[in-house]
Amino acid sequence: MKKTKIVATIGPASESEKVLEKMMKAGMNVARLNFSHGEHAWHKMVIERIRKIAKKNNFNVAILADLQGPRIRVNTKEDVTVKNGGELLLYEVGEIVKDKNNKPFIFLDKKNIVSVLKKEQEILIEDGLIKLKVAKNKGKYLLTKVIDGGTIKNHKGVNIPGADLDIEIITPKDKKDLEFSLENDVDFVAISFVKNGENLRNLRKLIAKKIKDASTQPKIIAKIERKEAIDNLEDILKETDGVMVARGDLGIEMDESRVVILQKEIIAKSIHYLKPVIVATQMLDSMINNPRPTRAEVGDVSNAVIDHADAVMLSGESANGKYPVETVEIMTRIIEKTEESVYDDVHETLECEKDSCADYIVIIRSAYELAKSFNAQALCAVSVSSYTAKLISHFRPTQKIIVATNNPKTFSQLSILWGVSGYLFKDKKLENLIDKAVAEAKIEKKLKKNDKVVVVMGRVVDGEKMRLVGVKKVG
Repeated sequence: MKKTKIVATIGPASESEKVLEKMMKAGMNVARLNFSHGEHAWHKMVIERIRKIAKKNNFNVAILADLQGPRIRVNTKEDVTVKNGGELLLYEVGEIVKDKNNKPFIFLDKKNIVSVLKKEQEILIEDGLIKLKVAKNKGKYLLTKVIDGGTIKNHKGVNIPGADLDIEIITPKDKKDLEFSLENDVDFVAISFVKNGENLRNLRKLIAKKIKDASTQPKIIAKIERKEAIDNLEDILKETDGVMVARGDLGIEMDESRVVILQKEIIAKSIHYLKPVIVATQMLDSMINNPRPTRAEVGDVSNAVIDHADAVMLSGESANGKYPVETVEIMTRIIEKTEESVYDDVHETLECEKDSCADYIVIIRSAYELAKSFNAQALCAVSVSSYTAKLISHFRPTQKIIVATNNPKTFSQLSILWGVSGYLFKDKKLENLIDKAVAEAKIEKKLKKNDKVVVVMGRVVDGEKMRLVGVKKVG
């Protein structure tokens, strides 16, 4: 059984109940809804289908709402073709075009951009396929030189690397999508184009206004996709619940030759801060059209596993591709083969960032060492908030990680943590949950009679909470 989780984006290719069920059986752990596309009615339909199928099959599949963020896009009524060395005018939406020389032009769909861009600023369109450079800022519009030409289509994305733009990170559209997502009880909310920790604090305030109880709130995933996010990574990690390495925009906003190294750095720091980390973008991109991935793509997924990411993600491959089920199947196989390899080494790097949790970390490390010494088959714990589960998962143990909870929201959120198998019970007595989880794991053949299990649990003695570690045999 794979330990690295799979996040799969749902779209027209995967929206049917039949395909969704096959994807879950193939290894999908988290379903991503991309709010850059689709109406709320469609997203609601997909959410209902996912929950219906997961309940029928007893699967734990979480739902991640990915907010669009302040994506700048082309606004044009018709395609505009530009050639290398040519010129192109850029206006903000609402401006009136006044050009006597009949130069080609497009509009940008956001305000307060054109006026702040300076000469020599690069502008990239459609993931960098078309490259422009500002020749003159005319106040109302930009005169740009075409470096790499092509055909510019409506609604294509625009990147302006290094520019300090005065744009709201959480847009009015995002707020509507967030409200919808909270009403539909999603498990994770991803915020795009994060610059600093303040962006995350603002999002958390919006969530708290709608859902007061922190134990039932969705976890926040910060998408790292711009230079400011790299510069402020530690600030972001202190505020977020998880991270997504969004390599598409990151490779446009920064030198693409650095992306692999940045990926490794982000994963390492995320693990250090006990934050689950997802590696995303073009992992099996060729499978949008082809039944098999390229060897380079296989290596890409494998390297993310070796880097100890909590999850790897499918985007267009599962949303719009010809082979949504096959991409999940192949990704599962790559993960399993990599995790079996001697090259998937694990480093014990845990350091506590908060003094208040230092004692608990010592206890979890003791449980980890005990599991190795006793040759145990699993580590088992009760986790009401998912914190204990994150601590155990951090060590990336070779043993199975079995986590019991009586919190439905925590249960769903366990689905993104490396190696964690979650079990949900209604029992309010936490001491009963361990035995129930072990029994369920035995039924699922994850454990067998006489297997050794290292148990971590809390108990109140003389009014004080004690955390205990012990070994039990499966009956």
